Amino acid sequence: MKLVLLFGPQAVGKMTIGHELEKITDLKLFHNHMTIDLIQPFFDFGTESFKKLVNLFRNEMFSEFAKSDHYGMIFTYVWAFDLQGDWNFVNHVCSIFELNGAEIYFVELEADMEERLVRNTTPYRLEKKPTKRNIEQSEHHLRATYEKHRLNSNEGEITRENYIRINNTNLSAEEVAYKIKEQFNF
Repeated sequence: MKLVLLFGPQAVGKMTIGHELEKITDLKLFHNHMTIDLIQPFFDFGTESFKKLVNLFRNEMFSEFAKSDHYGMIFTYVWAFDLQGDWNFVNHVCSIFELNGAEIYFVELEADMEERLVRNTTPYRLEKKPTKRNIEQSEHHLRATYEKHRLNSNEGEITRENYIRINNTNLSAEEVAYKIKEQFNF
């Protein structure tokens, strides 16, 4: 069993790269918006009920998947490195898989803001993430989060053995997926 935590700022390409990686490996993609977009029609983003249900669905999925005979999972996440709660969440998710004997892989993505703003409006992103279809609101949230939080790690901050950081500003999702596959021999 493998868990690939694919993280980086909004619109960096996590879901798209995860999809490409899923196509060339036996890993299954569980992108973070699968739970967000499930709950948002019922409870506003950030409310206590929203957070509770998103976490409940994710935790149950992680627990069941980690016990399964699947090859592995790709989970995408926007990790705010300045928030202890995000560190706690990442450690919690990893522990669920590690307790079931899984190997953990960290893949950090970074890209220039200009490129992320372009990617924020791609048809594939808008098709798969209904909450991003209000472009003005989505772009505002992207910029505000960037100004408020540190969404990429500092050098040496990630100490996991299986870790790679990729600046994918000028790389296609397919190129990045192949880099990840080759790096970790999936």
